[in-house]
Amino acid sequence: MVSVTDTRPAGARPNYNDTSSVPKYELPTAIYETKTDSVLAWKKAQKLGRFDPDAPSLEQAKFQALEKEIKDKGIEVGKRCRVGGEDTKRGTVMYVGNVEEIPGGSGAWVGVKLDEPVLGKEGDAKSGVFVRPERVEIGEWPVLDDLEDMEEM
Repeated sequence: MVSVTDTRPAGARPNYNDTSSVPKYELPTAIYETKTDSVLAWKKAQKLGRFDPDAPSLEQAKFQALEKEIKDKGIEVGKRCRVGGEDTKRGTVMYVGNVEEIPGGSGAWVGVKLDEPVLGKEGDAKSGVFVRPERVEIGEWPVLDDLEDMEEM
């Protein structure tokens, strides 16, 4: 029987388990698109995803998702809410809809009149905010009164 011992230090031994340095073969897109037995060919045949002529565009799907969220959460003008999960930002929904003045902000927004003003980015107090529906939580939260715990003098 023959015994072999590798006397090289651990860092000098080849690591046959590490495949990160092995070049990977990638099928060119032009050839993949011609294959008839691929997932792409199956999606085309089934008219799934981007191959569905009746599928909404990405922008339409975004708008539909925002509208669904508004409906599912029961967001309506006049309802009490809190914004961003913070109990310090309570208020009343004053507007639900598109706000064209917000750059790149197409789709539904929720306008909330806050109970207490908050500091804006420029350091000025803001008494209202426009937020996306996912940041609004409808509930029966009473108006916060910062002075309620102060004793009378």
